[in-house]
Amino acid sequence: MSGLGIANLEKIAKRIRICDYLSVAQLYLKDNFLLERALEPGDIKPRLLGHWGTCHGINVAYANLKSYYKDDPNFSFVLGPGHGFPALQANLFLDGELSKIDPRATRDKSGIAYICKNFSWPDGFPSHASPYTPGIITEGGELGYALANAYGVALGHPEKTIAVLIGDGELETATAIASLHLNDLLAGDKNGKILPILHLNGYKISAPSIYARKSERELNELIRGFGFTPVWIDGDDPEVFQMALEKQVEAPFYILKTEKGATGPNRHHDAHQIPLKEPHESSEELKELENWLKSYNFGELFSEEGGFDD
Repeated sequence: MSGLGIANLEKIAKRIRICDYLSVAQLYLKDNFLLERALEPGDIKPRLLGHWGTCHGINVAYANLKSYYKDDPNFSFVLGPGHGFPALQANLFLDGELSKIDPRATRDKSGIAYICKNFSWPDGFPSHASPYTPGIITEGGELGYALANAYGVALGHPEKTIAVLIGDGELETATAIASLHLNDLLAGDKNGKILPILHLNGYKISAPSIYARKSERELNELIRGFGFTPVWIDGDDPEVFQMALEKQVEAPFYILKTEKGATGPNRHHDAHQIPLKEPHESSEELKELENWLKSYNFGELFSEEGGFDD
């Protein structure tokens, strides 16, 4: 397992910034993907379709888990909120997984242009995870099945460790709640290890989520009632996340608490889908989008000559 060295933590933080930038670029841009000039209305897709609000949390979880379990060939990641597909696709692109099924998704300038322009684009990539996506087993709009699917994969495979990211709105579904009982049914040395991670970002679409309105004590007791041990990860600091993974507890249930839409221009209920809705028509929103993209300092993370600094 990876340690908590400064270099490793910096690498995780860089990966999160890379994937946050690529997530935003996929949602908005049809040109000027590296901001080599000031954004213009013609750089923006005429129809903006996708979900931003959950993306930063997905990138935080993915980067930290990938780093911690990098030496475990039997580790898998299951994503519940498949509508946060820009984040998942950004990570699959960065790891070279996407290029295995689509040779145009190369880890260079042309590959960045390809995945960004073709996200939510005719004959391109869909706005949600789909069977076309490497490793996907269910369509990304069907919330609630992630935990059950993970337990199914772990059944009879004690060598496997499977982390499952679950949205706080998703955990309100009957399927997700019922799946928590599988901890009692499938725990033991004959099956794999499941690591549920509740992404507590406060909102389901534009409405407050039930679990975000519970006290920490209430949520802890609920989780303990299903046989798990709650482990809180407050914020997106890689060191906090890595220390949580280092904790030796029985049947851990991680609670990742970040703001919905974190690192973006709008937070909470305004951030679920497209935070800036008319940058191709509003000069104010166009400038705000440019500043948002520039906030990741992508030029420090990628160069046309050297590629990604990941």
